[in-house]
Amino acid sequence: MTALWHPSPNFGPRRNGLQPELVVLHYTGMKTTQAALQRLCDPAFEVSAHYLISPQGTLFQLVAEDQRAWHAGAGQWCGTSDINSRSIGIELANRGDRPFSHLQMTVLETLLRQILERWRIAPVDVIAHSDMAPDRKEDPGARFDWRRLALQGLALWPEGVAQDRPLADSLDMIGYPDAAADKRLQAFRLRFRPWGQGPECAQDRMRAAAVANGVRAARGGLRP
Repeated sequence: MTALWHPSPNFGPRRNGLQPELVVLHYTGMKTTQAALQRLCDPAFEVSAHYLISPQGTLFQLVAEDQRAWHAGAGQWCGTSDINSRSIGIELANRGDRPFSHLQMTVLETLLRQILERWRIAPVDVIAHSDMAPDRKEDPGARFDWRRLALQGLALWPEGVAQDRPLADSLDMIGYPDAAADKRLQAFRLRFRPWGQGPECAQDRMRAAAVANGVRAARGGLRP
């Protein structure tokens, strides 16, 4: 797939010899693709991503994959920090209040296949911005179709539920960082149970247990 090169000045070298081992998906939260491009390329805002995909399916590359784009910010995943140095960031032009277009998702799927193969990244390591920063981020949000990606081997989406066990234990095993319990529950629901509402319930715990089992299986039976 050929991307339109639209360079951002907001990048630097990956630190400590790190290479991409994660892909982090975002929505821009802005009204238009052009507004997002301007923001991601404005040195005053010190934010960028490797790629941006418009609702019409146009793919822009802003930062070379071997460089450290500034998309993830503070957060952790599976006990590791400096996610910017460990990841490739993909922004989807979407305000966060509407479905992602078929064209946008189709381009994302093609791009993800290439990135996962190029850097030998496992589908379990394709995550949401809200996964690694549950206390401050909600993107790509409840309208993003993670199951669609999983059906093509591009993300994790275990079906069903498992035996009820403490939610915190399952979220730790999945990789969620330490944060307020309500924020961790919200991040988990955004990703794996977007229809969930209200206080924590047995369905949250059993769904999280199923996801934790899926993560463990994907990592060869080892806790991340």
